[in-house]
Amino acid sequence: MKILIIGGTGLISAAITKILIECCEDVTLFNRGQSFLPAHHGAKIIHGDRTDYTAFEELAAKLGYYDVVIDMVGYSPEDGESAVRAFSGRTGHFIFCSTVDVYHKPSLKYPIKENEPYGGLNSYSRNKIMIEKTLLEAQAQGAFPLTIIRPAYTYGESRGPVHTFGGSTTFLDRIRKGKPIIVHGDGSSFWTACHRDDVARAFVAACNNPGTVGQKYHTPGEEWMTWNDYVWKVAQAMGAPEPRIVHIPTEILFRVAPTRAATVMDNFQYSNIFDTSAAHADLDFHYTITWVEGVRRMVQWLDDNNRIENSDLDPFEDSLISAWEQMGAKLLFLNNEL
Repeated sequence: MKILIIGGTGLISAAITKILIECCEDVTLFNRGQSFLPAHHGAKIIHGDRTDYTAFEELAAKLGYYDVVIDMVGYSPEDGESAVRAFSGRTGHFIFCSTVDVYHKPSLKYPIKENEPYGGLNSYSRNKIMIEKTLLEAQAQGAFPLTIIRPAYTYGESRGPVHTFGGSTTFLDRIRKGKPIIVHGDGSSFWTACHRDDVARAFVAACNNPGTVGQKYHTPGEEWMTWNDYVWKVAQAMGAPEPRIVHIPTEILFRVAPTRAATVMDNFQYSNIFDTSAAHADLDFHYTITWVEGVRRMVQWLDDNNRIENSDLDPFEDSLISAWEQMGAKLLFLNNEL
């Protein structure tokens, strides 16, 4: 197959590229050349900015027909509109990487299925919704066959795990040093994590697969972990003692640290578990890398590349824990007085 990947060197798309090359497919990558993940040997590379829409669309016309186009970096409504102009009649299959965040949260039922109504948590997810709608309308008008894949939290060896305060690797350093870990709420909302290799195989299985046309698929992890379990398993993977978890209400975290806790407020506080039966049936999707094994791989890569930050240089969490526990002590004293 002749395949064009818009992206190709990101977390998921680098793994997609690797698998396709190993399958001896004819792969071209279009990207800005700014990722620290190298393109896989054997792929053709074209550097450019897809948000320079005129140049991008002119290039697509010159490149001609592709059996499959995989869009891994569509983030704005204009990206979707440009993709329609660029590839209408020029591909046998357009695959769009969306997100599970297109749904309303909290959901009315779990696990969330692909036919649940749109919601949108933030500008990122609302933009993905608008792109999906643009592409679905284009498909209905005969522009190209379309498949939408919605990954959830996907991780890999090139970055640290997400946590209550984002993606800083000080989280791992704190666990390694036996420091307490802040978890939002009471830690009982559910979360999933999927290694990029498992997600990538689903994208590859969709390529030129007529059974996936017009469909939407979830590719999340299948360990339904509470955030407490999530943290404890990170410690287990690192060979560290089980950390003391300090629970602080989400609303307080957001008021104290609106930037650090932004994703907690609009996403992490809600359960994120998704039905994967469609991906199993049509994409042969399998969750093969457990969270503990995946964390071991992440931490090894981070250690090898000196990417774990020193938590001693960021006193924020220790200061917050101290303030929270002092307030709790005052409340207990007040209760005893009453």
